[in-house]
Amino acid sequence: MTRLFVITTATLSLVIGVLMGLLLNVQRGAPASPAPLAAASDSDATAIREVVDPRPLPPGSVNFADIAARMNPAVVNIDATARARRARRLIEDGARRGTDDPFDPGRRGVDAPRRGTGTGFLIDADGSILTNHHVIEGAERLTVKLADGRTLRAEVVGSDPDTDIALIKISGGPFAHAVLGDSSKLRVGEWVCAIGNPLAYEHTVTVGVVSFIGRKLFDPSLDNYIQTDAAISFGNSGGPLINARGQVVGINSAMSRQVSGIGFAIPINQARAVLKQLRTLGRVERGYLGVTLRDVDPDLRQSLKLSRADGALVQDVTPGSPGARVGLRPYDVIVSVDGRPVRTHDRLIRDIAERPPGSAARLEYLRDGRATSVSVKLAERPRQAVDRVTATAERSMQRTGSGELGLSLIEIDDSNAHRFDIPSGMTGLLVQRVEPLSVADDGGIDRGSIILEVNRQPVHSIAGFRRVVGAARPGDVLAVYLYEPDLDQRAIRTVRTEQR
Repeated sequence: MTRLFVITTATLSLVIGVLMGLLLNVQRGAPASPAPLAAASDSDATAIREVVDPRPLPPGSVNFADIAARMNPAVVNIDATARARRARRLIEDGARRGTDDPFDPGRRGVDAPRRGTGTGFLIDADGSILTNHHVIEGAERLTVKLADGRTLRAEVVGSDPDTDIALIKISGGPFAHAVLGDSSKLRVGEWVCAIGNPLAYEHTVTVGVVSFIGRKLFDPSLDNYIQTDAAISFGNSGGPLINARGQVVGINSAMSRQVSGIGFAIPINQARAVLKQLRTLGRVERGYLGVTLRDVDPDLRQSLKLSRADGALVQDVTPGSPGARVGLRPYDVIVSVDGRPVRTHDRLIRDIAERPPGSAARLEYLRDGRATSVSVKLAERPRQAVDRVTATAERSMQRTGSGELGLSLIEIDDSNAHRFDIPSGMTGLLVQRVEPLSVADDGGIDRGSIILEVNRQPVHSIAGFRRVVGAARPGDVLAVYLYEPDLDQRAIRTVRTEQR
């Protein structure tokens, strides 16, 4: 065993010695300084080409480098300028949308011109550019910078505040332009990229996936946002959201201020739907029925004893509106429009909004289980009010405590109606406080709301409210009909009584 170990050790020593000798000879024969670069051999060139020129991507892979190279010439930087007094309006709108205000609010007290930047993209060779309404609203001068460095003046063709879409135009074409895709074919998890000018860093490209489709942010009746984790920052507004085929599927519009990795884009199909009116009218006219709606969910169906689970429930009817003129009332359930079934209230509102004012629609609705059909002539939808009024209450007033549904209530009378800015003639109970995590909180009842009815029974006093609620069994669902001052509308909320 010792002999074998000695032989093995000697053999290894010999091999190591030979190798070290060869290494020393190589080092002694090498030049003292690096040799000048020479033409590479064929084998070396092949190796270099493999490093510099990436191999083709596997089938099904996405190469956003090629997409960005093709799209960048169609993406523009928009410089908006306005005098101080006009810029103030934009600050409020930007704050409402949680988007980048193009005008610096830090200079609010200065009368010098305000300047801000946004993004847009060309949609035809003639110079038509899509962007966001909030990028150009109130601007007295618009300047567009192209990818090739040219700077051109732009004019507003049309704008739609309700969907935050604007169309502007430059001259001097033909221009490279984007290809518009079909946003209805997007799927959650699909790769997309955004191009824009965040913080004035021009033509920044970010990549992510579609996180959600149909997100509601500002106007639930019209919003249908694409949510993505592709980075969208200040200055990105108005830029394109692009799919893996190089087609524009959205207009980047908003970002979350609280959480990173959450951005929102307007579906390009929504922009397609308003383009014609923006070109011809400079604005968008929408049909209007004048009713507030909600979906029929299982709790609502149980509390109101509805025979069907589909349709849109009427919560409020605006006086003098088309809906009021044909006799629609709260608790009616609209089940079809022109023979097409109503699946959700959002779809119904969009259907009505897409029709021109003055057109007729035939509605079928249920009232107390009986079907009725009526033809209604639509009016023009008014622009949504931005300023909201919120009712307030004080703890020194009469209250119920938090025993009934987790609500503290105040009886409305002549002495406090004016104090709380309650509409003239309205009677009911003002919600002073909602106990956190109570059944009322779970049902979506907010402080400042005015309860008008419970299970279709008017409630004018705290005693009457207790009587109706007390008649419910544990686990029953109550339909609470209320007025929401912050939205200036009536609504129906469902509250499930606690199980004992």
